[in-house]
Amino acid sequence: MKTIRTFQEIRQLVDDKRRQWRIVVVNATDEATREALELVERSLQVEVIRINDTLPERAAEKAVALIRRGDADVLMKGLIGTDILLRAILNKVSGLLPEGQVLTHLSVAEIPTYPKLLFFTDVAVIPYPTQKQRTEQVRYAINTCHHLGIQEPRIALIHCSEHGGRQFPFVEGYEDIKQMAIEGVFGKCITDGPLDVKSACSKEALKAKGITSPLNGEADVLIMPDIEAGNAFYKSMTLFAGARTAGILCGTISPVVVPSRGDSAEAKYNSILFALACL
Repeated sequence: MKTIRTFQEIRQLVDDKRRQWRIVVVNATDEATREALELVERSLQVEVIRINDTLPERAAEKAVALIRRGDADVLMKGLIGTDILLRAILNKVSGLLPEGQVLTHLSVAEIPTYPKLLFFTDVAVIPYPTQKQRTEQVRYAINTCHHLGIQEPRIALIHCSEHGGRQFPFVEGYEDIKQMAIEGVFGKCITDGPLDVKSACSKEALKAKGITSPLNGEADVLIMPDIEAGNAFYKSMTLFAGARTAGILCGTISPVVVPSRGDSAEAKYNSILFALACL
């Protein structure tokens, strides 16, 4: 399998699987979601199941139940509060998160000035990851990269510099994650950090700072320190760099598309492609 480097190639991967997909969407009533679903129905072998209900809690429960029964492959958020949908997903009896799994968000961007897809965590779910949560973020990201043909993903553990400090205790945990990677816990990958975003993604920045890194300025994944860094990076990429983006929830029994209210129809369509490619 060749490495996937663009959303067009993700689309081709989905086509090549030659499956009849089923997407259940909760309250698909906003314009961007409707446009994205119309495009999906025109361009892919997809059955869209729309669950619209004036009681959003009831709509979310119905959609989650379809996934649990195996009657749908992907769950997608429409015009419903993320907190309401997450309560249904996280329900310990009837939800979608197996015991022991961590719910987190993984984004991917196609950036005009970067030669490949760039994955990054977590812009939407975990405010300040614990060491266990961060470790699972790394695991999910690596598994996703492997699934998309990136045989040895380069994982950058992001900080504002290549140094830590007492005021940033989470950086100490980066050493444990790197050691786990060396021991093969995550499968084939290259992991380094702390690194700032520029040093993780630019050979020139590494050279200018006199830093040596096995990532060589060619990161595939940025593990962000917290939701503030992740969300700011996401919004900056789309607003100032013309990035095309997608995102899914990881840890659930099936991929979940939870777009932002401000996401375009194209971003929601890309997120659907991303979710289908991960099945």
